Amino acid sequence: MTADRVWVLGATGRCGRAIAARLTAGHLPPVLVGRDPGRLHELAGALGGKPRIVVTGSVDAITAQLTRHAPAVVINTIGPFTETAAPIARACPPGTHYVDLANELSAVTGLLGRREEAIAAGRCLVTGAGFGVLATESLVLRLCEDRPPAACVRVDAVPKAVAGDGLVGCALAASIVDSLALGGRRYEHGRLVRTRLGADAEWFALPDGTRAHTVGGPSGELEAAHRASGAPFVVAATSAVPAGRAARAVLPVAAVLLSHPVPARAAKRRLARVRVTTRGRSGEFSWARARVRDVDGRTLEGWLRTGPATEFTAAVAAGVASRLVRGEGRPGAHTPGSLFGPELAVEAGGRFLLGRPSLLDGRFTSFPSGKGHPGHASDG
Repeated sequence: MTADRVWVLGATGRCGRAIAARLTAGHLPPVLVGRDPGRLHELAGALGGKPRIVVTGSVDAITAQLTRHAPAVVINTIGPFTETAAPIARACPPGTHYVDLANELSAVTGLLGRREEAIAAGRCLVTGAGFGVLATESLVLRLCEDRPPAACVRVDAVPKAVAGDGLVGCALAASIVDSLALGGRRYEHGRLVRTRLGADAEWFALPDGTRAHTVGGPSGELEAAHRASGAPFVVAATSAVPAGRAARAVLPVAAVLLSHPVPARAAKRRLARVRVTTRGRSGEFSWARARVRDVDGRTLEGWLRTGPATEFTAAVAAGVASRLVRGEGRPGAHTPGSLFGPELAVEAGGRFLLGRPSLLDGRFTSFPSGKGHPGHASDG
């Protein structure tokens, strides 16, 4: 394999570095793409083997380079994906496959909407190749295997970060603000509807004995769970959004304010300069949970256990790229689980913990209860 089969965009970021290291360890050394030559050379030295470096800044400059060199696979780690995913994917020449780590709802649905275009160009587009999207998606796929149609689904993501200090940064700040500005979303009766940001809050015990608190949000996990299950009622929640009572009261107001360009730009600049200590939630693992209720009223709950979310994300993205280089993909637009199945999560270091169907444990607090409603708890 040549050294320019896979390009990693944003290679010096936390995820970019981890993905580049995974690819190098798998004997698929990537081309390192970024704006800071000093950091790129530092990373190249750490990886060994003298990987090729491409110094480029703006999205327009990146797309020009992609058009000129036509790598086999492009891994985009540059957020916000609401701004970078579409132009970079569009710039990939015919036959160049595209992978990103997006979990913003609009970025994921936007890329999935390019299916026919990707098929015509012979490209495989994969969005959500990380803990965000695949962790919960893989669970839903497993729980829905060989079962009656799903009536309602709830997924919860509880990521654990890698310890370390640093700035939030422009890319992550923009992704956070853009997601907050979108407001809450869920699927009801098969339609994507707006909800109050911070709704669908729930406390629950994790399999390791700790507790988690999640709230609903507009994530790519919502779309992936809907597609994986076909359920008309779907909620996706995360522990990454402030979940306290006071925070949930403020979130809807923040969503309104941040939907306007001037306060949104100011919030992004200020948040980018915040220095944080990312010690993550307590506990050793990251967790994903899914609850699926079928049309017969039976509920099945399952968990996926992984290590730190960044490490799992790096393994997923590198694994998807390696499979695409080997010709295992197919033209079109996909989430990682829909393309390669739930076993991709196991290959990335995840472990499934699946329960048995029950008529007694399936109270879906996410949906209005009532006789005959898919969210109604059966009396057994």
